[in-house]
Amino acid sequence: MTRVLTRILLILISTTSTSYADTTQEKTAHEQWLKDKFSTQHQQLIPIVAVADMFFSCNKERKTDPIDYQLKELISVMDKDVLAEKLNRCLANDLIKSEVALNFGLLGCFHEQLATLPTQERQQKMQLVKQAITSLSRAERQKSFTHCVTDQAISYLK
Repeated sequence: MTRVLTRILLILISTTSTSYADTTQEKTAHEQWLKDKFSTQHQQLIPIVAVADMFFSCNKERKTDPIDYQLKELISVMDKDVLAEKLNRCLANDLIKSEVALNFGLLGCFHEQLATLPTQERQQKMQLVKQAITSLSRAERQKSFTHCVTDQAISYLK
């Protein structure tokens, strides 16, 4: 069962990261060009994206901030120190390296990855993500989160 859900999560990652543009070699070449040209910015952006994903989902669930932020705003506009403070406040007694924070991060990342899908399809895929989260090991969830955030950060370089 765990292998099946792991494969589903990895398929979701790969299909959502390629469903927004061409799946041709041009896209791959363009992404590699972006990575090469913007490598430093990409490496600096990854932790911001990860924190934004965590805070986004945490705030959706725990409602520690009255504002219903969009991920794009958290990543592109909000000061990174303010974002970190908001995440710490939302997580409360949970540490940033906790299972809870990781799960929030996965939900936030997939929320954005699936945002352009029709509502019903997006809800179905988010349900698969939630099922996968409950059954995958921490290492598998961490790997999925890292992959998702890396792809997500690339989209902010374009």
